[in-house]
Amino acid sequence: MKKISKTLACISSAVMALTVFSAPVFAEGNEYHVGVCQLVQHVALDAATEGFQEALTEAVEAAGDTVVFDVQNAAGDSATCSTICNGFVSDGVDLIMANATPALQAAQASTGDIPILGTSVTDYATALDIDDWTGTTGTNISGTSDLAPLDQQAALFGEVLPDAKKIGILYCSAEPNSGYQARVITEELEAISDEYEVTEYTFADSNDVSQVVTTAVSEVDALYIPTDNTAASNTELIRNIVVPAGIPVIAGEEGICEGCGIATLSISYADLGKATGAMAAKVLLDGEDISEMEVEFAAATTKEYNASLCDELGITVPDDYAAIGGDAPETEAE
Repeated sequence: MKKISKTLACISSAVMALTVFSAPVFAEGNEYHVGVCQLVQHVALDAATEGFQEALTEAVEAAGDTVVFDVQNAAGDSATCSTICNGFVSDGVDLIMANATPALQAAQASTGDIPILGTSVTDYATALDIDDWTGTTGTNISGTSDLAPLDQQAALFGEVLPDAKKIGILYCSAEPNSGYQARVITEELEAISDEYEVTEYTFADSNDVSQVVTTAVSEVDALYIPTDNTAASNTELIRNIVVPAGIPVIAGEEGICEGCGIATLSISYADLGKATGAMAAKVLLDGEDISEMEVEFAAATTKEYNASLCDELGITVPDDYAAIGGDAPETEAE
């Protein structure tokens, strides 16, 4: 009996030793589940989402972990954003990335616990209705802003369109951050010159774009379109109205400029997404307190122009503007 007991004990010890030794070989790292709610599909938002996934995946895999993304597109509908974000909460995701203001607002309404990172959001104080903005939300939300310096965007009119005095600002009234940009651009233009006459032209949704743009081109010398998602989804329609009318468009970002504009002071949405992904890595891997993370801005801006539309409209831009899709000149750090 003793020999049997000793034999069993040795076998048991060997099995335990083998188990202890082998466990790390088969151990798996953490698997993070991240929900991405993108308001609508267009070039800028797509680039931000792709940049976010790329940067976060790289950081997570470097830590020996994995990340699973659930990317959903709301097709421009705020109510669908709410449905998507509520679904993420029900699924118990580890983090929500909200791409564009309505997506961020829907995520905010869906949870006060799960970390939320926004991107492609112009002004967080406006989007989240925060008074006395300090740079952080103090809640489960932070992220990145796509706001390029609006004073410098207003200056583009003098550089590219010195004879344009009647300026129309075209945007969707349902997008609060577009309204914010319109107000600031108006102030900046009026500060530059009292000769500017600025008028806002707003559409409620995609169904109104054609009528509003048609009215605008009959009354202005040039148009400004901010980083507006509805406009970004309708650039071909806008182009087909403004170009025959001979009305040039200064755009708030590269995608809109490429679609219907002549010039822009733009950020890289891919880089913005990557910065958001880096913030997500700090939350998920390093345990940083998102309520204390400052909203981040793009590191650089670039003056760009749409070569084909400038040629078509007979517009010449200064030498420090880079053709969209071409090699950019040195950028300025902000």
